[in-house]
Amino acid sequence: MEYDPAALFAALADTTRLRCLMLLTQAPSLCVCELMDALEEPQPKLSKHLGVLREMGLVADERRAQWVHYSLKSDLPDWVQDIVQASLRAVQKRKPYANDAKRLKARLSGCDKAA
Repeated sequence: MEYDPAALFAALADTTRLRCLMLLTQAPSLCVCELMDALEEPQPKLSKHLGVLREMGLVADERRAQWVHYSLKSDLPDWVQDIVQASLRAVQKRKPYANDAKRLKARLSGCDKAA
């Protein structure tokens, strides 16, 4: 896949998409329901933004029964990885990103206890 720098920056310019990417660095893959809980956003909104990230080539999706799981693509070109990682480092300790990570951690630890 060929990445367009302008399209990449446009994809990263949206707070919801950056929040999704940040959380996708916290686990090998996440389903939309886990992202909904962590971000406190409705499913249609998240699915739309995840679709943009998928079309941009930043995330991969995999259907597992009725759930779609998303993960960061591991084969991104170095320059794309550098831009994404720099963007995430810039926001990781800011609100709402830090709070999202706390909610995701609580959500995932709740899953472990239920299993």
